[in-house]
Amino acid sequence: MSGKVVHFEIPYDDGDRARTFYSETFGWQLMSMPGMSYTIVMTGPTDPETGPTEPGYIGGGMFERTAEFPAKAPNIVIDVPDIDEALRKIEAGGGSAVVPRTPVGEMGFSAYFTDSEGNLLGLWESA
Repeated sequence: MSGKVVHFEIPYDDGDRARTFYSETFGWQLMSMPGMSYTIVMTGPTDPETGPTEPGYIGGGMFERTAEFPAKAPNIVIDVPDIDEALRKIEAGGGSAVVPRTPVGEMGFSAYFTDSEGNLLGLWESA
């Protein structure tokens, strides 16, 4: 497992309001993902082909808070080579899977879990 934090996510109730807030308040660049109800957040310099161009820069995303996924706070996303194996280790360590391995277009796979303290976090596995 690489275990590196590679992404953050911010839930919202009103997407237009949230996008306006972060864009105008912090100058973040935002890009809606068609058909995904998801907004990519670029908080620093990026290249369209390779992503972040500044060492240490982490981008993120925003998604609608729903009854099926009622995230109450922002979460971090951790890179792993195998989500299913990571979820097995998480459950063995006292955490719980919340959303199983889910394809994200052709980019990779995501999953969500709670840790031993009840915090919601995400997992990312590149395709």
